[in-house]
Amino acid sequence: MPELGSATWPPAPIRTERLVLRQSESQDRAAFIELFASPEVGAYVGGARPRAELEHAAPEVPGRRPGFFVIDVDGAMIGMITLDRRAAERRGHVRPEAGEAELGCMFLPEAWGHGYAAEACTAALDWFAAAHPGEPVVLCTQTANDRALRLATKLGFTEVQRFEEYGAEQWFGVWPRPTAAS
Repeated sequence: MPELGSATWPPAPIRTERLVLRQSESQDRAAFIELFASPEVGAYVGGARPRAELEHAAPEVPGRRPGFFVIDVDGAMIGMITLDRRAAERRGHVRPEAGEAELGCMFLPEAWGHGYAAEACTAALDWFAAAHPGEPVVLCTQTANDRALRLATKLGFTEVQRFEEYGAEQWFGVWPRPTAAS
């Protein structure tokens, strides 16, 4: 999968009013395992993974790659944001050549309902827009995932289409909103 282009990685930590978006560190491993083992988190992303499997397979520093941000509150990981290239063979694209940046995020259940996802995703999208001016970002989520749909709307994503994938109806949107000139 192509990287995010010429942006320097990792960027300096991105600070918001309450959060820090940063590169992963070894101290985040336990939170990664908790995140991927959580049935609540896994509900719309293929299910929770067995904790024993995660303990065995997770690297010492999970998520250390371009486009991957740990979301940190007071020195502790509460979630993650990814900006990866959407694979050309998947449904849902806004450019003929495909490969758009795709926003993804996951938060530990105890972090839900505090506005952290909107705050963190806004910061990541702002960073992306500065690093890649004019480049669209896409987002795809199950239509059954009410929280993700509300977040997409709040972030300014515009619905492009709906389709069936992974046995469920998917909502596919783009950011920023397309203009008449684009």
